[in-house]
Amino acid sequence: MSSDAVWVLFLFAFSLCPLPSAGTRSSIVLPSQLGRDSPSSCRAPDPNLYYQPVIGIVSHPGDGASGRLSNATGVSYIAASYVKFVEAAGARVVPLIYNEPPEKLLKKLELVNGVLFTGGWAKSGLYFKTVTKIFKKILEKNDAGDHFPLYAVCLGFELITMIISQDNNILEEFSASNQASTIQFVESAKVEETVFQRFPPELLRKMTTDCLVMQNHRYGISPGKLLDNRKLSSFFEILTTCTDEDDKVYVSTVSSRNYPVTGFQWHPEKNAFEWGSPRIPHTEDAIQITQHAANFLVSEARKSINRPVIQELLDNLIYNYSPTYGGKAGKGFDEVYLFAEA
Repeated sequence: MSSDAVWVLFLFAFSLCPLPSAGTRSSIVLPSQLGRDSPSSCRAPDPNLYYQPVIGIVSHPGDGASGRLSNATGVSYIAASYVKFVEAAGARVVPLIYNEPPEKLLKKLELVNGVLFTGGWAKSGLYFKTVTKIFKKILEKNDAGDHFPLYAVCLGFELITMIISQDNNILEEFSASNQASTIQFVESAKVEETVFQRFPPELLRKMTTDCLVMQNHRYGISPGKLLDNRKLSSFFEILTTCTDEDDKVYVSTVSSRNYPVTGFQWHPEKNAFEWGSPRIPHTEDAIQITQHAANFLVSEARKSINRPVIQELLDNLIYNYSPTYGGKAGKGFDEVYLFAEA
């Protein structure tokens, strides 16, 4: 068939479609035509929620790059991926520098609506003491009536496991360094009011079959060991488990039974904001996991009753610091915030 014949057939078919006459009303119905309020009349936000939440992120010893960026005594860092993770969900960040004077650190806690413990390696010394002090303060705040959430990621989860159990040797060794994995939901786990509550069902299903979460740890705790410890089993509910390269099962996500505390052995922040390892999943599903996990933390922080003094907050926000690019080495963190010892 020639192109002219095709064109004629198209015009004939088009002529059969009735066109709206000049008097025909548009199918688009405006709110005013439905008798509703005008678009300028917006529903007021929930007055019980705080829409300018701030998350405190605890810095970790070192420069995050094995001395390539700084080998100064007392330097500490926060990987920028954690900052971006929080900001992507609509919150700001105050760095809680682990080795600054305790009174200053505790004062900074009055500027935030939740806390994040990052990954890393330090399990002793001043860092452990600082994390312990902050963790106890978080529980005190909740006991006093402030809904004050905590996200404990990788090392952060390991540390609060040690703190709660009062056993510094409770962790076990696992082979899960630089590994993307699936995640398995415990049969008895309820996702309501947990980090997974707003995950689409299809995404939850994919997490059990596709390698969508990033692991990077050598320690953890097995489900049996957690459940056998009375202190841990009364504090935590196990939500998910994962399997390491040696087919050993470890606890990968927990939720506190009585506090807004969530522990991750995996890294929810890496999918969207870290590029140093080719094994980090960057699919659309993987990015959704990062976003949903961040959203839950900030949604919990909005429930906090704390209202910081504005000028003190502005003086302590992460915006007072500049990130350092460390990604040229082709490994490790892409960006870090560095803090000199006070």
